[in-house]
Order: sequence, then structure tokens, then C-alpha cells
Amino acid sequence: MARVIAICNQKGGVGKTTTAMNLSAYLAMAGKHTLLVDFDPQFNATVGVGATHAPDETIYHALLAGVAVERIIKPTYLSNFEIAPSSADLAGALVELVNLPDRETYLRNFINRIRDRYDFILIDLGPSLNLLTVNGLMAADEVIVPIQCEYYSLEGLNQLLETLDLVRNNLGHQIQVAGALLTMYDKREKLSREIAREVRRRFPHKVYEIEIPRSVGLAEAPQFKKPIMLYAPQSSGARAYEALAREVIGVPSYPQTA
Repeated sequence: MARVIAICNQKGGVGKTTTAMNLSAYLAMAGKHTLLVDFDPQFNATVGVGATHAPDETIYHALLAGVAVERIIKPTYLSNFEIAPSSADLAGALVELVNLPDRETYLRNFINRIRDRYDFILIDLGPSLNLLTVNGLMAADEVIVPIQCEYYSLEGLNQLLETLDLVRNNLGHQIQVAGALLTMYDKREKLSREIAREVRRRFPHKVYEIEIPRSVGLAEAPQFKKPIMLYAPQSSGARAYEALAREVIGVPSYPQTA
């Protein structure tokens, strides 16, 4: 039965999609059968892993147009790593879901049909609080919160924690914080070091040990439709996401199987 993890922060530009793509890839390399659900109408994860699909074979069509799950799940460059792709059509779901019963649970129903096929299911959510975000949080058991090492980062984290409380209290879903992930970290910059210390101070035992560095390779890899392990496997960004996968799995090391 899969662990279902949402990658979420209501603040944009913090490395959500980068984390979703590359963590999925390294979990797959660890031998974990992994599905990435692109639940963002900007569909950057779909493009970033090089997924190809017909226009009517996306997560939107599985949720709201009756398309079979088997038609929309697509392979990636890596064995053990599949994606449920997105498209701009998903933005229309915001309007269509509003008047439907149990509108917060459409993604959860989709995932419950397939979660026994995977070890991990990661959900890449957009940078906003709307019905899509709520669907993603309701579908997940846990959430990873990427936090950019910059001045307003704690504000975004506090907003998300408030949202999680609303989900727990109003919708009765006891989602847990798996951990906060420091991203775009530059140990040479005083601000990065200060933000990292403050996040660890305020949220002890809830911050991943690894910090994701600023990395040219991480910025460039999506242009070539590859995860960092295939684009720049020896880069600092690749080593960091490999270490994150080990933390998420909960083991100090694992055999590499591409």
C-alpha cells in the first residue's frame, strides 16, 4: 500500500515541482514503484519528466471525464517511475467541482483505486489555496513542505500549517507533516544560513537534514525533460535529492537500480 505524499506550499517558486520530479526519480531508483500525480494546471512536472500523452489522457480526464486510470498513467525515462500527467484543462476542474457532492475527495477516490499498485505516490500541487489544493491534501497521508531559504519563507510555511489545521478540523482528514525541506540553500549566504537555523529552531524534528542547494543543473534539467539524475548525476543537486530519498524511505543507504 503506497505512502501518499503531497508536495505543497502556497508560496510559489520554492521548488515544489523540482522536488516532486527528482524525489520521485530517486525513489524509483531505490526500487520503489513510484507514481507522480501532476495536479497543477501549469503541468510543469509533466513537461519536466518528458511525459507524452494524448490531449484527453490527463488527470483531469480521469477525475471528471470518465477516462480509465490505465489510459492516463504514463511511463517516464526510468523504470519504476510513472506519471499521471496534467494539462491546462485541470484549471476547468475548479469550476466543475464547485457544485458537485464530495467535491474535496475526487483525487482521493482516484488514488484509492490504484494505491495498492505503488510504494509511493507523490502529488505535485500548485502554489495556491483552492479546491485543487484541498483535493490534493485530502488525498495524501503526509505533506512535504519545500521552503526557499529567503526572507518571506516562514510566512508561507505558517499559511500552509493553518490550511492543514482547516483540513483536519473541518474535513476530518488527519494529514501529517512529513517534513519541511530547505531549498535553494547557499551556505555562502548569511541569509540562507539564518533562515535554515530559524526553521530548524521553530520546527524541531520536522525538518529534513539535507538542504537542497542552489544548482545550475536543477534549473536546467527540466529544459531537457529529464530528472537531475539523468541530466547531471554528479551535481550537488543530484546528491541532495538522492539523500532526501534516503531520508524519506528511512534507510541510510539503498541499492541503485535504474
